[in-house]
Amino acid sequence: MRLGVRVHDLGRNTPLELARQVKEIGFDCVQLVLNKAILNENSLPTYLDDEKVEAIYKCFSEKGIEIAMLGAYFNPVHENKEKVKVGVENFSNFLTYANKFHAGYVGSETGSFSNDPWVYHPFNRTEEGFKQSADVFKQLAKVAEANNAKMALEGAFGHVCYEPKVLRKMYDYIGSNSLYFTIDLYNYLDISNYQNYLDILDEAIAVLGDRTVIFHLKDFIVENGKLVKKDVGQGMIDYKIVLKKLLDCNPSAYFIFEGNSKDGMQASYDFIKKIENEVIR
Repeated sequence: MRLGVRVHDLGRNTPLELARQVKEIGFDCVQLVLNKAILNENSLPTYLDDEKVEAIYKCFSEKGIEIAMLGAYFNPVHENKEKVKVGVENFSNFLTYANKFHAGYVGSETGSFSNDPWVYHPFNRTEEGFKQSADVFKQLAKVAEANNAKMALEGAFGHVCYEPKVLRKMYDYIGSNSLYFTIDLYNYLDISNYQNYLDILDEAIAVLGDRTVIFHLKDFIVENGKLVKKDVGQGMIDYKIVLKKLLDCNPSAYFIFEGNSKDGMQASYDFIKKIENEVIR
C-alpha cells in the first residue's frame, strides 16, 4: 500500500526538511500544495521554471518519496471570475510541469456557488451549475492531454459534484482519458447521512472505482450535531472494513492522510499500517 500525507499538514518548511520528516514517519508519497508547504512559496506557482521544479523534486526523490499529487484546488464556479482565471492558470501551470515533478496527478475539487467557504448552495445541484463547473475542467483536460498529464477530481457533499454519481457524470461529460478520481469518504458525509457511511463508500467504489487513483484517509466524531474531524484512528470510521474495501477497489492507489494533526501523525500512520497487516493477512 502506497501511504502518503498532504505534506503541509506537517507545517511549512524547506523541501529537504519536509522530505526528511515524511521519510522518518514512514510515508511513501506526498500530496504537495506548493505555496502551502514550501517556505518562500507564498504566491501561486505561476513562476515555476525547470530549475526550481528539479530542485524540489530532487529533495523528495533522494529520500525515496514520490509526489503522488500536486494540489491545485480552486473554485471553478466562484462569482469572482478573476479568481477563477487565476485558478485555471495555476492548475494549467501544474499540468505543464507535472511530468518534471514526476507527479502522478494534479488535483482539485469541483467547487461551490457559495464562493467562500465552499459549502452547500442550492445552485450546486442544478444542471446549469454542473455544466459551469464541468466546462472549466473540460478546458483543463485539453491542457492535460497536451502535456501527457493526469487530473484527479474529487467530490464533496456541499459541492457541485455532491454525490459519486455526479462526479462520474462529469467524467462522461468531459470525455477525456486524462481524468481520474479521488475518493474522500468524509467529504461525502453530512449530519444527515453519516450513519450510512459504509453504504456511501460502496456507492463511490461502484461508480468511481475503475478510475479512482487516490483515497483520502480521514476520521470524525459527531459533536453538538456536527461532524468534527479527528486524527485517523481516533474517530468512528471502522477502518478494518473501510481499508479492506479500498484495497479491494485499487490496491495500487495512493492512500493519503489529509487534515491529520502533526502531533498525531505517527500514531495514525502506525494505526493504518497495523490495519493493513490484518487486512492482507
